Amino acid sequence: MEDFVTQLIDDMHRYLVQRGKVDERMPECPDVEAKWPAIAEAYLPDGAREFASYPVASLGWMMFIAMAVAKFWDEDWARYDKEEDLYVLLRDKRGYDNLDEYVMDEVLDLHGDQAEQLQELVGDCAERVKRAIFSLDIEPGTVDAFKAYVGGLQCMYQLGMAMQLKSMGYHMTKL
Repeated sequence: MEDFVTQLIDDMHRYLVQRGKVDERMPECPDVEAKWPAIAEAYLPDGAREFASYPVASLGWMMFIAMAVAKFWDEDWARYDKEEDLYVLLRDKRGYDNLDEYVMDEVLDLHGDQAEQLQELVGDCAERVKRAIFSLDIEPGTVDAFKAYVGGLQCMYQLGMAMQLKSMGYHMTKL
């Protein structure tokens, strides 16, 4: 499953480079990356429940979460790093179903065409990840299915972070 996640991240990275949304070099942001395990653990009950009926939303929400965490890192990490549960903080503002809107409206301050374009891009990314997971032809409800789903979420988190860092002017170049 590790190979699947690595290949998925590489594929999604190339896709977003072609669209000009991330740099050729994946960013390193240890503070944001360190939040992944806790966010994943908190998100899984909601995300896994929704995946069967709404796989694109279930995956896409993780990209929005990562964008919000990257924004928090840039804005006031001393404050947000102390938050017990960043996922719950985001979810509870408007509820799980409206998490995307909250992040775009209140955290990223995107409206109108910018918000629509981001919503479409995140949906495209989530659809690509969903197709990759489904192409594995794994029986639903198995350990392998769970691992593939978590790998998809991890991919969305890493690339959401990369997109937000680039949009805020952080550019990753080889030294």
